[in-house]
Amino acid sequence: MIVVRNTFQVKFGRMKEAVALMKENIARGRAAGHKAGRLMTDVTGPFYTLVLEFEYENMAEAEKGPSEVMRQPGWQETYQKFAAVVDSGRRDIFSVVA
Repeated sequence: MIVVRNTFQVKFGRMKEAVALMKENIARGRAAGHKAGRLMTDVTGPFYTLVLEFEYENMAEAEKGPSEVMRQPGWQETYQKFAAVVDSGRRDIFSVVA
């Protein structure tokens, strides 16, 4: 199993907006048949951290899924709004071994 974790540092005071925009694009993905991910916010650690995490059976599925979602109507427009409320981000890909 593969876990893909996208971690974003949201601009101060913009978390509610970031969460709403990300939920909008998650809904687009679900409507297109994409796996539901987990959307998480910080409880401890760096303030205004937003994490979007997905599980896939293998790397081929992990590569295919996001590219299909990004082609959904409205996805790019919403993501541009999301990018405006984020300071930085990173993607980590893990292989689950136990």
